[in-house]
Amino acid sequence: MIDYFIANMWQIWAVVSIICLILELSSGDFFIICFSIGAVFGIIAAVLGLGIYWQLLIFSIFSLLSVLFVRPVALRYLHKNEPNKPSNADALLGRTGKVTETIPVGGSGYVQIDGDMWKAVSHADSDISIGTTVRVIGRESTIITVEAL
Repeated sequence: MIDYFIANMWQIWAVVSIICLILELSSGDFFIICFSIGAVFGIIAAVLGLGIYWQLLIFSIFSLLSVLFVRPVALRYLHKNEPNKPSNADALLGRTGKVTETIPVGGSGYVQIDGDMWKAVSHADSDISIGTTVRVIGRESTIITVEAL
């Protein structure tokens, strides 16, 4: 049985590569994909008939090279190296929307922004009526603070 695996190591490397690609889908930080790249070179080494130790060495070298050279390029072009990526709610700051339910002083109402409804409180000392255009100036959890424009 072990002889079969040693004779067909390319299949094991292919499984390792696919598993690493699947795991990368869940992380998205371009780290695990480097091991997938190393496994592809392990496949090439196995097909060329190199021994298991050579395959492991080639896997290790190309995984390390991928971490050092491929990952930074992928992060730069795909994540734009933004240190603070805003969440969906943080991305609302500064956006405008329409009031769909009156926002009384000291109470809350609802604002529609790009088709999404958000619970909102007023920054002003007066009610904000339905149909008023407002700008988001803050947020607490999922409740946004708005001011009339």
